[in-house]
Amino acid sequence: MLLVSFLAIIIGVLLGLLGGGGSILTVPVLVYLADIPTKSAIITSLFVVGSTSLIATITHASKKHVCWKTGAIFGSAGMLGAFSGGRLSAYIPDALLLILLALVMLAASLSMLFKKAPISTEAEIENHSFCPKELPVLAVLLDGFFLGIITGLVGVGGGFLLVPALMHLARLPVHAAIGTSLFIIFLQSSAALAGHYGHIAIDIELTIIISCLAILGSFAGSKLATIVPSNALKRSFGYFVLILGSGLLYKEADQSIINQLQLLIKQNQAFISGASSAVILALLYRVWIWLHTKTSKI
Repeated sequence: MLLVSFLAIIIGVLLGLLGGGGSILTVPVLVYLADIPTKSAIITSLFVVGSTSLIATITHASKKHVCWKTGAIFGSAGMLGAFSGGRLSAYIPDALLLILLALVMLAASLSMLFKKAPISTEAEIENHSFCPKELPVLAVLLDGFFLGIITGLVGVGGGFLLVPALMHLARLPVHAAIGTSLFIIFLQSSAALAGHYGHIAIDIELTIIISCLAILGSFAGSKLATIVPSNALKRSFGYFVLILGSGLLYKEADQSIINQLQLLIKQNQAFISGASSAVILALLYRVWIWLHTKTSKI
């Protein structure tokens, strides 16, 4: 328990330092160190992510770094996706959820390692009228929905995906994208918890303790952010998550998982075919939006 408590503080510190990403460690810590069942660990992670994001949102809002309208539109679709992911997780074996988490961790690590950190100009920081009046609403709703599903399924906030999406679609400067993403993460986590309600039991005392420790750690991380070079820390953490995600994938991916996946596909062929068609259409639309945005910049 002492080790888990210490790591909860570290997760909070990472959240405060990096503005996201630290929560991706919560589920592995709970599953492998606290010996908590996977789905219970996911719910605990959602509570930790949601409560920490709420506190961080209040801090960013005091600096006028939250675009409420943009967050509400993105978050409304994210809440629907997160609730759906929470309900869907009841039908997915624990090992498959851990493999999905490993893939999310690998995506997060690559994002941290290869994406350059954008820099806000002084003019952007001083000007608080950066919130967009118009948005590509359908694209925003699609992105929000699919990121919400990830949150509901594996219990991560997805800030490493939300921040770039907000910068690309809503054209927000980085500090506003971070503040707005925290608001969206709070909304998604709340909806995901509602989606999980009724089919999984959790240790309420442990969940509250870990959440409080993570929040305290996030305050310490915010203070350290003014001292520690965040770019170097982000790259180091990216390598750590890459190694951890690869190890998790190696540990959980075996022949029995392949058999479970084949059985799951066989039992739900109609649903999977329909969902796959919808995803393909949505991705094609997003590619069209991306190409349109690129063309308009030329």
